[in-house]
This record gives sequence, structure tokens and C-alpha cells, in this order.
Amino acid sequence: MASVPNVTLNNGIAIPQVGFGVFQVPQEETQRVVEDALELGYRHIDTAAAYGNEAGVGAAVKASGIPRDEVFITTKLRNGEHGAAAEAFEASRRALGVEFIDLYLIHWPVPSRALFVEAWRALEKIYAAGGVRAIGVSNFLQDHLDTLLAETTVVPAVNQIELHPTFQQAALAARSRAHGIAVEAYSPLGQGADLNIAAVNTLAKKHAATPAQILLAWHLSVGNIAIPKTMHVHRMRENLGATEISLGRDEMNTIIALDSGTRIGADPATAAFTQM
Repeated sequence: MASVPNVTLNNGIAIPQVGFGVFQVPQEETQRVVEDALELGYRHIDTAAAYGNEAGVGAAVKASGIPRDEVFITTKLRNGEHGAAAEAFEASRRALGVEFIDLYLIHWPVPSRALFVEAWRALEKIYAAGGVRAIGVSNFLQDHLDTLLAETTVVPAVNQIELHPTFQQAALAARSRAHGIAVEAYSPLGQGADLNIAAVNTLAKKHAATPAQILLAWHLSVGNIAIPKTMHVHRMRENLGATEISLGRDEMNTIIALDSGTRIGADPATAAFTQM
């Protein structure tokens, strides 16, 4: 079983640096897939209310027999529930079947609705009451972070953003870290596209590794938390193997040079879908 390093968040709690994402995993398959991940050694599961599979995650954790405090569970607030965050949190907690959630994120800022500060204040109250061990944000750009930091009290523990070699968001990542906010990468493999880059495959051959392992090793080396997603056991195992790969400075620079600034997902500056 691979040894996954932890990242210590700004409130002192530890989060495994490699997690298992369940975006687009059907609810009816979620329990089986998450049980497979837990059996292989994953101890960090990332879901969201919008994914519709929180119940499957909770069922898998319960069925695994692993003590609850040994599995780090992240879930997220839907965009359409910024004005009802306390109720939404309780719905997620019930769906997961847990007494507490490890990390609760505002999924998107939705600046057009101008409710993310209100939502964050609700999360601060949940955090103060002990319902969640840490609170954070997802898809927040610098201006969204600036607004939050200026108008609220608790500094987010995490900013989960699209981040992969061809879209590194280096300035946003650096500014997040400067505020003490850990950077978590979703789509860490560029939804598979970055696996096909010639330079990545050259490094994979050099290290007798897979391209995914090379990219995840890069994430780990720069300090990102990464949440790759797969429904295939052999790929789950391979992804964990990235923790055993060490890249040299020149190899890191090779990957850094791949940044094209091309976003795959929605732009947080304009995204306004409700997720309801």
C-alpha cells in the first residue's frame, strides 16, 4: 500500500495529498468504486452535492470498516444554495451519513449572484459549531478571494481549482498560498489530454512510469493536493504509485514549460449555473 503524504492546512488539520474524486461517477456505482479506492489505500474522498453521489460515498466509508476519523471526506455547496448554506450542509451530512464533514467548500463563487460572502459567513458558523473540520472554496479567482478576505473572518483552508500542466494558474496558486490557503487541483491530468504530450511520455519512459504518475508526481512536488478520478482499479493503483516517483529540477521545469493557459472547464468569472 502506497504511503500518501499529508498537507497540513492553515488550521492544523492534515489532508492526504492524493485524494480520490467522484465527479461524474453514477450514484449506483459510487459505493463500489469508492470501496475499491479505500481498499487500495485512498483515505481522501472528494464529492459534492451537485454530483448526486454523496450517499454512495458515505455507504462505502461505512462498509469499509475503516474508522471514520481515518477517512477525509470533502463535499461542496451547490451554486443554487448560496443563500441556504446551513440547510444544504445538513442535507449533505445526512446524505453522507456522518456526524461531521472534514472539508466543506463553496463549489463556485457565482459572482453574478453576489451571494458567496453570505454563504461563507454561514460556513464560518458551521465551522465554529464543529460540524466541519475545515472550510474552503473552489474555483475562486483572486478578486473573489480578495472580497472574501476583506469581508469575513476565517481564511479558507483550501482553494480547489482546475490545475494541470497545460493550465497551471501559477499566479492564482501563488497568491492563494501567500494567504495560507492550500491549493487543490481538480482535473489534475487535464481530463486526460495532458497524458498525450510527448515530453510527458518521454519522462514516463525514463522513470518506467505511466504518464499519469509523472503528472501526479509533478503536482506532489510543487505542493498541490490532487484528486484524480478513475473508475478502474488498475488506474487507481497506478495513481497512488505517483507518491514513489521523484522528479529532478530539469524534469519539473520541462512540465512547467507546458503551460498554455488554456482552461478546459467553465470560467469562474462568468459561470452561473445553479447545479440544482
